[in-house]
Amino acid sequence: MDARRLFVDDTSPLPVYAQISEQMLGAVARGDIASGERLPSVRDVAAALALNPNTVNRAYAELERLGVVETRRGRGTFVSAHRTRRTPSVTRLVAMAEPFVARARALGFAGQQIVGTVAEIVRRKK
Repeated sequence: MDARRLFVDDTSPLPVYAQISEQMLGAVARGDIASGERLPSVRDVAAALALNPNTVNRAYAELERLGVVETRRGRGTFVSAHRTRRTPSVTRLVAMAEPFVARARALGFAGQQIVGTVAEIVRRKK
């Protein structure tokens, strides 16, 4: 992945680290970044976006907490090889969900609120 493909929206209420982690999460979900692929270094992303490296480090830490990436000391951060492979239909579902989640977060809803609301709607539609 090229760090220059990332962007920061200064008008978004979403913290910068969350914007970065969501963009990377989306790229992984879409298959733009393959399992085992090395992510750009924290320093490269920080330089490309003119950010403090701690902000980028926080984004990477969030991705690691989610199990999407793994850091190998001295070698870099890589997309986890243990994640399950997505089918094309799941990839399409992720592509539909990303803008919805981004918009809901921009409106100030927490992740648990978004997930809870979607789960409630799914239960009602059975």
